[in-house]
Amino acid sequence: MDFFDRFKIWVLAVSLVLNCGCGYYLPGSYPHKYSVGDTLSVKVNSLTSIDTEIPYSYYSLPFCQPLEGVKDSAENLGELLMGDRIENSPYQFKMYTNESEIFSCRTDPLTADSFKLLKERIDEIYQVNLILDNLPAIRYTKKEEFFLRWTGYPVGIKVQDTYYVFNHLKFTVLVHKYEETNVARVMGTGDAAEMIPTIGNDGSDVQGYMVVGFEVVPCSVMHNADSVKNLKMYEKYPSSIKCDPTTVSMAIKEGQPIVFTYEVAFEESDIKWPSRWDAYLKMEGSKVHWFSILNSLMVITFLAGIVLVIFLRTVRRDLTRYEELDKEAQAQMNEELSGWKLVVGDVFRTPSNPALLCIMVGDGVQILGMAVVTILFAALGFMSPASRGTLITGMLFFYMILGVVAGYVAVRLWRTIGSGDHKGWVSVAWKAACFFPGIAFLILTVLNFLLWGSHSTGAIPFSLFVILLLLWFCISVPLTLFGGYLGAKAPQIEYPVRTNQIPREIPPQKYPSWLLVLGAGTLPFGTLFIELFFIMSSLWMGRVYYVFGFLFVVLILLVVVCAEVSLVLTYMHLCVEDWKWWWKSFFASGSVAIYIFLYSVNYLVFDLKSLSGPVSATLYLGYSLFMVTAIMLTTGTVGFLSSFWFVHYLFSSVKLD
Repeated sequence: MDFFDRFKIWVLAVSLVLNCGCGYYLPGSYPHKYSVGDTLSVKVNSLTSIDTEIPYSYYSLPFCQPLEGVKDSAENLGELLMGDRIENSPYQFKMYTNESEIFSCRTDPLTADSFKLLKERIDEIYQVNLILDNLPAIRYTKKEEFFLRWTGYPVGIKVQDTYYVFNHLKFTVLVHKYEETNVARVMGTGDAAEMIPTIGNDGSDVQGYMVVGFEVVPCSVMHNADSVKNLKMYEKYPSSIKCDPTTVSMAIKEGQPIVFTYEVAFEESDIKWPSRWDAYLKMEGSKVHWFSILNSLMVITFLAGIVLVIFLRTVRRDLTRYEELDKEAQAQMNEELSGWKLVVGDVFRTPSNPALLCIMVGDGVQILGMAVVTILFAALGFMSPASRGTLITGMLFFYMILGVVAGYVAVRLWRTIGSGDHKGWVSVAWKAACFFPGIAFLILTVLNFLLWGSHSTGAIPFSLFVILLLLWFCISVPLTLFGGYLGAKAPQIEYPVRTNQIPREIPPQKYPSWLLVLGAGTLPFGTLFIELFFIMSSLWMGRVYYVFGFLFVVLILLVVVCAEVSLVLTYMHLCVEDWKWWWKSFFASGSVAIYIFLYSVNYLVFDLKSLSGPVSATLYLGYSLFMVTAIMLTTGTVGFLSSFWFVHYLFSSVKLD
């Protein structure tokens, strides 16, 4: 059977699968068709603020509650870890049915505590986050002839020592007519949506619509609380309501209730369903973002190329000169010349704390693999912003699965350093399974106590803590031990030269070696500091990060530069007869974490000026410490493995007695 026959059979099989009635939509989710009059339910997420970075439950403030009671929506692990608490709300619409002056509720008179809490949330600029058909509510404001986009709307505003609450919401729902064709567009970023054949036809001729936009205009309207005492939810407010976002009139006072109302209007839009997220993804400054990244890539690639060319020419010249000599001349050269040739008997001497080095390298490989796979899947669209929490969930999943690789690398490196000795491999694999997760667990536990004390939804519930511990010890640890078993069975890497019994004395250096190690981190930092700004803005300023394709390129470039920097530094140390290269090669590239942490502090001081309170600053610094620890292990591992390969290759290429 030739290739074309196999191809025809494959196409036929795919066609049969597509026509059997089972359709899949990848990546993302598929559109929901609503008929005229169908109920649309708005959901609420946690209240958020860039001033505190501490999320709170929507119903922690005196807002209207739904008639059926507050119910949690289905949440995944990633949403819970990110502090999202999605719940139902009293806001309900009917598809393509405009309604106005809808009465929502009349709250109980504000107590002293609720009045104080409401003022605090207004001072801290907390935002209300609403969701309709998986689309966050978006708000437009005009500033100097420019329209600014915001997700959510503020709880209230303070004007001349008086606090006003936004108690009337004007919703605009953009809909697009559902087109019954032979294709269903799969949700993407809007530039080039994939198309998958639909399966069959439901036979319905009822006209339907898809939600492609959700906008909100908050207003502060003075309502007569006495006139709505007998009104029920969703009944019409007795008088007309004029929503003017430029004026405020509903001042909050202790002992007085708040009346909430809303209105909704439907507009047919030309926006198609795959492009409905464009309004959230096309943030201001996109041109600066793209050109800055391209500029950074070009500059760093140019510098790395120069370093690599000079480095290869130098090593090749040394090898050529050395191999052209006969054995007697080589022996005489060993006696007379200085440089990396003289440390042949010490270059593979066991470093200090070898177990710790193996553990850190194993964990670094695991984190690097997780980052590569996660970013690649995100770049392909499988972890879009529409699927909340999937990015964090995917990272946890890939990290646990790659525990096999961590155990394998750590134990095999341990056996290589120990000249094939099997003793202690279980201990090394166990420590590799607990080292980085233990650091993460310690940091997150301390931060979680702070969030618990603040009654924040960002605090990880106790039940979720138990789940994370079970995932750690029931999945990640066994997989790491299994990887360690494979590493123990695999042959160790043989050294090309023998190690002398007596270590060679390292001559005094002109400059301290740690200065070179610390300074080496500046070049890798240059590859990612621009991208780091956008990632930090996404984490702390509430912006959507979606250019995972560029992030993947930056990650690859970072790996290449880390490898090159570590190679150059290792070669420099060997040339001055410093054979203690193991830890130095790790921290030569791993020192980029120091600059990232300093950048994080700079970002806190200059970009998050409004961050209020010691708790918020502690949370920020704690999460930054967790991030730079992971980056240090990853970049250090890249540097060490590249240097190990280089040293092994260098001394394998030269005939030495």
